[in-house]
Amino acid sequence: MDSGRLLLLLYFRSCDTLQDSGRLLLLYFRSCPLETQTKMWETVVMVTLATVCAVTIIMCVFGHVYRLRSRKVFSTASMQGKTVIITGASAGIGKATAFDLAQRKARLILACRNIKKASYVAAEIQSSTGNSAVEVRQLDTSSLASVRAFASRILAEEHRIDVLVLNAGIGGKNVRTLTSEGLETIMATNHFGHFLLTNLLLGLLKESAPSRIVVTASMAHTLLTSLNLKELNFENAKYWSLQAYAQSKLCNILFARYLAHLLKDTGVVVNSLCPGFVATEIFEKAEGFAVKLYGFLAQYVGKTCEQGAQTIIQLTVAEETQNITGEFFENCQVSDGVTNLAIDDGLAKKVWEASELLVGLDPTEQHY
Repeated sequence: MDSGRLLLLLYFRSCDTLQDSGRLLLLYFRSCPLETQTKMWETVVMVTLATVCAVTIIMCVFGHVYRLRSRKVFSTASMQGKTVIITGASAGIGKATAFDLAQRKARLILACRNIKKASYVAAEIQSSTGNSAVEVRQLDTSSLASVRAFASRILAEEHRIDVLVLNAGIGGKNVRTLTSEGLETIMATNHFGHFLLTNLLLGLLKESAPSRIVVTASMAHTLLTSLNLKELNFENAKYWSLQAYAQSKLCNILFARYLAHLLKDTGVVVNSLCPGFVATEIFEKAEGFAVKLYGFLAQYVGKTCEQGAQTIIQLTVAEETQNITGEFFENCQVSDGVTNLAIDDGLAKKVWEASELLVGLDPTEQHY
């Protein structure tokens, strides 16, 4: 290497910014003979192709192993004569759960925002399983008014609820948006709506005991090292959709944990779960590089929706989980991956109290 190129290389390494480095690299490339440029391009292409191939192989192997390690529900328990409400049942793991429970002869109420889409799913389930007891009800968990309307109808029409599966959820955009009631949209959809719904139906769930409440959370809660109770609605805090999602899932776990404490000895068990790394529609409309990357990888190495639904089904039907309450499950078993933040009982109580205020829960609606 001549002295000129050596000086250029030393200067290149000393550049403070990637932009400056790129410019110098381009200048060096243009200064090379055409034959050298061609060889350099060939090298870049070969290295790129080799990298893509290696990453693809690694992803395929990882995905295969990950899916093989996915546990399956072996319980053959029938759900005949039992009524199950599933929020967010028109797609993803909610839909997969509904299919399984329909095969077990459960009476299903699909509580969904998109009635048309949910009706197609209900018809598909009825046709595939032969179970005609599949109904659709309007429910938008981001709207407290919709939650109240849904709960009022259920209480007026139903005599029992054996299982309440709180599964509806969204990702989000990196711009904070509010519902008509002034709640941050991700928190409203994933946590506040389910919190209010559970409280409104709690009296009937207790009357129907033994009954179960199953809350779909996520290992995304591990992204948080603290929780600011004054900023559950992100009114003054810096907003990031992934943080809002992680916070909503942490609140799911804490809510389920504290509710299990309140319902001790009532015959109602409450557990939360992580379905795993699953390719679902939740990330299609979400924004942010990290979320998009997660969604992309899930398509290739994640579980199928049927595999992701197994832990929900386990907590809904299995005999061995009928007396377990207040736990966080993953892969059909109690998880050891839950953070200390998520098992802080003092924090769980504070999240409950803050949620009561934010959803406007009246003392007459407290059935615990």
